[in-house]
Amino acid sequence: MTQLRIAVIVGSTREGRVGDRLAHWFVEQAARHDDLAVTVVDLTEYDFPASYPAEPTASIRAFVREVGRADAFVVVTPEYNHSFPAPLKEAIDYAYDEWQAKPVGFVSYGCRSIGLHAVDQLRTVFTALHATTVRDVVGIDLLAGEPTAQCTDELQRDVGVLLDQLRWWGLALRDGRAARPYVS
Repeated sequence: MTQLRIAVIVGSTREGRVGDRLAHWFVEQAARHDDLAVTVVDLTEYDFPASYPAEPTASIRAFVREVGRADAFVVVTPEYNHSFPAPLKEAIDYAYDEWQAKPVGFVSYGCRSIGLHAVDQLRTVFTALHATTVRDVVGIDLLAGEPTAQCTDELQRDVGVLLDQLRWWGLALRDGRAARPYVS
């Protein structure tokens, strides 16, 4: 069986962010599963334009290709002011068909809230794009420290549950798209 391709999208582009470290921590956890091929898609590596162009730029096309290649996604997002970062929304909007009939999971972080306000809003966005969001979230309270320092049994369990859900939905939807193209 072909490995399930999971793109881990780093949703923050702020200087001094922790999202990149959390994404790599998550990838280390996922790498323990031979049936998963996990890549990091860091938004700081794309030179997106300041305004939405009439024609896609090379960076937009490269990002859309990464979304199109993936079978499933994990969005690593902070919570800023009870929402998710604007650069993440911009990037999500550059793709459309590429998100359809694919599962999305979340690793969220914040102070006390563990980023759940951001996840709630992202669920609405991905539903509008005909993506399926999985129920469980890996939520990290930055006041307790980064997971590399606090790698608790609970966080390990949360990662396992998220990967199990992504695996099930990712394989089911990949098979479904192969049997019958998704029409929105």
